[in-house]
Amino acid sequence: MADGNASTQMFGSDAYSPAEIQDKVEKLGVKKARMAFLPEFMLSIVAGGSIGLGAMFYIIVAADDSLGFAISHVLGGVVFSLGLAIVMIGGAELFTGNCLIVMAWWNGQIRTGEVLRNWTVVWLGNMVGAFGLVFLLYMSHFSALNNGGTGSAMLKIAVGKVSPDMITIFFKGIMCNLLVCLAVWLAYAGRTVADKMAGMVLPVAAFVAAGFDHCVANMFFLPIAWLLANTGHVPAGMDVSVLTLANIAQNLIAATLGNIVGGAGFVGLIYWAIYRKGLGGLTPLPAKSEASAIRAKTAQPAR
Repeated sequence: MADGNASTQMFGSDAYSPAEIQDKVEKLGVKKARMAFLPEFMLSIVAGGSIGLGAMFYIIVAADDSLGFAISHVLGGVVFSLGLAIVMIGGAELFTGNCLIVMAWWNGQIRTGEVLRNWTVVWLGNMVGAFGLVFLLYMSHFSALNNGGTGSAMLKIAVGKVSPDMITIFFKGIMCNLLVCLAVWLAYAGRTVADKMAGMVLPVAAFVAAGFDHCVANMFFLPIAWLLANTGHVPAGMDVSVLTLANIAQNLIAATLGNIVGGAGFVGLIYWAIYRKGLGGLTPLPAKSEASAIRAKTAQPAR
């Protein structure tokens, strides 16, 4: 604990220190893993729709052919951060960010089943939210914007995402959630809304600009492109034959697995090893007998 305080002083600033962020992530991990189903699922729907709104914003930038490669990708990434801003500031449950709950699991504070239950419920809720936004945007004729430029951009983005093999998508998923979880980590350092926004924008912009794969964003990008392709909205000369349900499922599976490795392994495990195992953490962990009693109590049905 003393070492953790030393770390706090070493990185001291107005922002929360890395040791304080690690402490917060562990406590939030316990709460998230034991959240009741209904609020958890509803907050997951909110997150799926929120990431979809960020993707919608990105498509508007991508649909402007007058922008150069770097400007289009970086600006698109900046506006995409709208999605994570809604999640982090407004409050929602996002699968990729919840990969960090493994920090509480490695402490023995939550069970493997609780981690898997959280990930399953949140992943499915995110998909429902993304699908809901797909329906709303399709019915609002969003694809007709810029003389059909947004529709063409959505198809091009989706074709680019389902064309690589699963191994490539898996590694794109790792890189994506490494940056997304760093964005979440930096957002937790902020004390104000402006702090949180400033912390998360650049990591999100980086993963979007690099074309990495975020499974929840792909739950929006791929279904809406598939819907356009199957309802006669494909421009003449564009080949969208790879936009099949099998390829979409393959992308989501590989991106999800990559996101878990990138978030839980390359961010959660490394920071846990540094600030909990190496420096002792700020909050002492409960003894094993006490932790078992807490788990047994929380496992009992509410009366």
